[in-house]
Amino acid sequence: MDIVFLRGLRIETVIGIYDWEREIKQTVVLDLEMGADISKAAASDSIEDTLDYKAVSKRLIAFVEESSFQLVETLAERCAQIVREEFNVPWVRLTLNKIGAVSSARDVGVIIERGER
Repeated sequence: MDIVFLRGLRIETVIGIYDWEREIKQTVVLDLEMGADISKAAASDSIEDTLDYKAVSKRLIAFVEESSFQLVETLAERCAQIVREEFNVPWVRLTLNKIGAVSSARDVGVIIERGER
């Protein structure tokens, strides 16, 4: 299986459990690795034959911007579900980074894998 990746997708959203977090937008950063067979696209040189990472990014941006989950775990799970179901991706590894969530740490978040490689 080949991997199509998308790294550093920065999106503003409402995320968090504290009252003050429910009143502001914070930045989350998504990194994705998505299982795909790119051989057909490589042979045809046609976007219709591949996993369109621009379409994936646009869909996730729209979803995350409109969401207001309390937990990064829930947001990550929903994003992985969108990628797998709407883009017919058999396997995805998604990293969700909630920048600044812990003042003494550069990055915090979750990494999830869903599906079969």
